[in-house]
Amino acid sequence: MGEGNLDEAKAEAFAERLVGMLNSGALALMTSIGHRTGLFDAMAGLPPSTSGEIAEQAGLNERYVREWLGAMLTGGIVDCDADGKQFSLPPEHAAFLTRAAAPDNIAAFAQYIPLLGTVEDRIVECFRQGGGVPYSAFPRFQEVMADDSGQTVVGALLESILPLVPGLPERLKAGIDVLDVGCGSGRALNLMARSFPNSRFAGYDLSEGGIASAKTAAAEQGSKNIRFAVKDVTDLGEPAVYDLITAFDAIHDQAWPDRVLKGIADALKPDGTFFMQDIRASSEPHKNRDHPVGPFLYTISTMHCMTVSLAENGMGLGAMWGEEKAREMLRDAGFGKVEVKQLPHDFQNSFYIVRKS
Repeated sequence: MGEGNLDEAKAEAFAERLVGMLNSGALALMTSIGHRTGLFDAMAGLPPSTSGEIAEQAGLNERYVREWLGAMLTGGIVDCDADGKQFSLPPEHAAFLTRAAAPDNIAAFAQYIPLLGTVEDRIVECFRQGGGVPYSAFPRFQEVMADDSGQTVVGALLESILPLVPGLPERLKAGIDVLDVGCGSGRALNLMARSFPNSRFAGYDLSEGGIASAKTAAAEQGSKNIRFAVKDVTDLGEPAVYDLITAFDAIHDQAWPDRVLKGIADALKPDGTFFMQDIRASSEPHKNRDHPVGPFLYTISTMHCMTVSLAENGMGLGAMWGEEKAREMLRDAGFGKVEVKQLPHDFQNSFYIVRKS
């Protein structure tokens, strides 16, 4: 389209959108800081207060808190009095910004923005040269994922997620053998082990730090029915051992997810169930135009999920592999029955109930 055909109103609207994007990106960084430092939690428990009072409550440096409040105020996240001396966090905002608000605490997800920013230079090189950025380049990813999982999975696990599989809570109470693939720091599995003492649980993950945290938590809760191991889940090597295998947001990150799924099928008993939680999306980008967090998920996919797989010369499946591709890969792995369910409050995840026949 020539310059003479430029739609001035459309161009102006897009420019305004880009300015808004810059402000939103900056606020995402500051929101992450507010979460990590406990500033939102501190403000939620205070009346209108000065920057000094807020800093004292949070145990932080006043000068930094004062500048942070400037960003929060101009971003419409906190309020202040007419003199600009006392600041408050509206309860309507605290409902989405504090740890007490979980699973609705969106501030926890803001941590992904600065985390991904730390590898931008290396991702740019991958755009030019190919290859990938290894998992070791994301030192806080396990911590942030644990925060994420604590809200999206752990908080809803017993009441909402496990009951999606008919009869599963009852079977867990009676006693079955369970494996969690890509268990991370083990929050979900430790909760299950504590809640179902008659069942036997195992968790595998490549992250030594994640497994160390999982073992510590299991020891602290005194669970005797659980074990964790650092293990490459590409080759489980455990034929027909488990009644239930779970994977919470873990398959698409694997270098070779096709091999992982085949190993899971082999490790299940003939009547066993594979229960997989993964990103709720289509495999076709144009079908994700109305996805409420589509840009966010494609960004995480580009700058983490896809690249860590490609760093291992893997498939580079990415977080947005989508339901169509997931169904195809599950069929190829030997699963004959695939059912997909969603929870009304969760627009980000789908839950796959998968059996061999």
